[in-house]
Amino acid sequence: MKITKNSNFHLTYCTNIHPGESWFEVFANLEKYIPNLKSRLSPEAPFGIGLRLSDVAGKQLLESNNLAQFKTWLTQQDLYVFTLNGFPYGGFHRQIVKDQVYAPDWSKQERLNYTLNLTQILATLLPEGLDGGISTLPLSYKPWWGQDQASYETVLKDSCFNLAKLVVEMIRIHEETGKLLHIDLEPEPDGLIENTSEIISLFQDWLLPIGGNYLSEKLNIDQNLAENKLLEHVRICYDTCHFSVEYEEPQSVFMRLQSAGIKIGKIQISAAIQVKLPADVDKRSLIAERLRPFAESTYLHQVIERQTDGTLHHYPDLVTALPHLEESLAEEWRTHFHVPIFIRDYQILQSTQDDIATVLHLLQKNHACQYLEIETYTWDVLPFEMKLDLLTSIQREYEWILTELADNPGSELS
Repeated sequence: MKITKNSNFHLTYCTNIHPGESWFEVFANLEKYIPNLKSRLSPEAPFGIGLRLSDVAGKQLLESNNLAQFKTWLTQQDLYVFTLNGFPYGGFHRQIVKDQVYAPDWSKQERLNYTLNLTQILATLLPEGLDGGISTLPLSYKPWWGQDQASYETVLKDSCFNLAKLVVEMIRIHEETGKLLHIDLEPEPDGLIENTSEIISLFQDWLLPIGGNYLSEKLNIDQNLAENKLLEHVRICYDTCHFSVEYEEPQSVFMRLQSAGIKIGKIQISAAIQVKLPADVDKRSLIAERLRPFAESTYLHQVIERQTDGTLHHYPDLVTALPHLEESLAEEWRTHFHVPIFIRDYQILQSTQDDIATVLHLLQKNHACQYLEIETYTWDVLPFEMKLDLLTSIQREYEWILTELADNPGSELS
C-alpha cells in the first residue's frame, strides 16, 4: 500500500512467511491472506505484495497462461507487485535450511537462470511509474570459503560476471518497456558481503571494473556509462535486522553508501534479538535459558558479540554460541532471529526495534528508498508463548510501522 505526501512509501510484507514452494501453493496462500489483509489495512486503495517465489514456483508461473491469469487476479483484487524476494532458491519452510539458503550462490548458472525468470515475471507485473527490485543473497556464504583466498576471489569474479549478465537483460527491458528493474543484494552476517565496508569494496574493486568491462564490450558503450548502468541496476537491500546485528548505525550506512554512489533498492523491516550481558554469572545463566528456545533447527541464527573496546566476534549460529555465553567477555550479543517488530522487550531480552524507528525517520528526511517490506518470516519457529494468530500478527506489524511514520505529521495513508 502507498503512504503519501511527505513519505511516498510503498509498504508491503514478504510472502516468504507462508510455506509453499510450488506456484499453486503460493497462490493459495495469496488468496487466503491478501484480500483479508487488504480489507483491514487498505480497503479503498491498492495494496502491494512482496512476492517470494522459489525456482520451482517461478518456472511454473511462466508456464501456460499462469502469469496472465495472475496479473488479471491482481487487477480484480486491486493489488500490485513491486518487489520480489529472490533470496531462497529452494525450500524455505518445514525443513532444515541453515546454510543451504545460500545455494546455489551467485557464481552458479542456476542462480542466474532463476533470477532471469524472476526478472521476466516482475517486468510483466510491475505497474507503470514504479521501479521494481528483486532482493537476493549477498553473493555467497563466507564460511564455505574459509581462508582460501583464491577460491574467495574466484567466487567474487564469477558472481560479478553473472550480475553483469543479469543487468544486460534489465537494460533491454528498460529500453523496450520503460520499466526500470534492479537486483538488490542483501548483506547479512557471514554473507560474502555483510557490512558497509564490504559492500563498497565489492562495488569499487570487483563489480564496477569487472561488470563494467563486460557491459562495455557486450553493449558497445564506454566504461563510465557501463559503470553507471551497473549502479542503476545493482542496488542494496537494507535489512534492518542484519545491519543491527552488525552494530552498524543507520545514518552512517546511508551516508557511506550514498557517497559511494550505491543505491538502496529496498528496505526490509525486521528486528533482531539484542541482549546486554551482565557481569553476574547467575544472571547470564538466566539469559542463556531465555535464548535457548530460539536456537531452533530450521534457519541460521548468527550471533555477533561486542566487546567493551568495540571489537566484534562472530558465532555461526546461536546453538554454537550459547555454550560460550557465561564466560564471554562481551558486553552485548545480537542474534539474527527475525522477531516480531511490534515488541521491544521479551522479558530479559530485547529487540533492535529502535534501529527500525531510526531508519524510518531517516527515510522521511533523505528519501534514500521508497520501498518498505516487512520481513518477519520466523512465525512458525518462534517459542510457543510468542506465537499469535498469523493474520493478526501481520496486521500488528503494519500498524506499528504506520504509527512510527505518523510521527511525521506530513505522512498519511491513502
